[in-house]
Amino acid sequence: MRRLVAILILTLAVATPLRAQIYAKINALYAVVGVVNPQVEGAISPHSSLVVDATYSPWRSIGGKHAHFGIFQGEYRYYFREATKGWYISANAGIMGFDINKPRLFNGGLISLKETYSKGFGAMVGVGAGYQHHFAGRWVVDAYVAIDFVRSWYNGYKANGEIIMNPYGHENYTHPDPFNGSSEIMPIKAGVSIGYMIFKRK
Repeated sequence: MRRLVAILILTLAVATPLRAQIYAKINALYAVVGVVNPQVEGAISPHSSLVVDATYSPWRSIGGKHAHFGIFQGEYRYYFREATKGWYISANAGIMGFDINKPRLFNGGLISLKETYSKGFGAMVGVGAGYQHHFAGRWVVDAYVAIDFVRSWYNGYKANGEIIMNPYGHENYTHPDPFNGSSEIMPIKAGVSIGYMIFKRK
């Protein structure tokens, strides 16, 4: 974990040599359910910043559903008031690896999980918005949400662990092909992060 945070900090330290104002954060909402989501943000202009973050769920399963995944993202933020302060809009891109029961929207509820699970990788690109407030000198609280187009490639498995050799869309293949893919537009991150300024602009 320390190594991951060090990599995030080093990335932004190299990327922001002219405006060395860097914040280290942790997503408090994710932490409550045991998902690790460290973030580092650095100002790069009077109204913009770069954010790198990693999300990791160590849970092999929750309630019998697979929930093991990792996401790495980079994000550009434009602040309307001043870099790292107030309302902002953002654009992000990232990669992921997963072993999960994929979610379904508006199927028996707002969000439900499929009975089958998937193991694979993916990429994403999207937009977001949020608000960041400074308090007590170097501290910040950051509330945000982002919606992404997600493209993933994976093998599907039945609940008993048997691989699905003819997944949806492959019914007419001459030879069984378990490697599948899908595209979704979905909320990719949301949270309330608490951060501390670890490097201050001189």
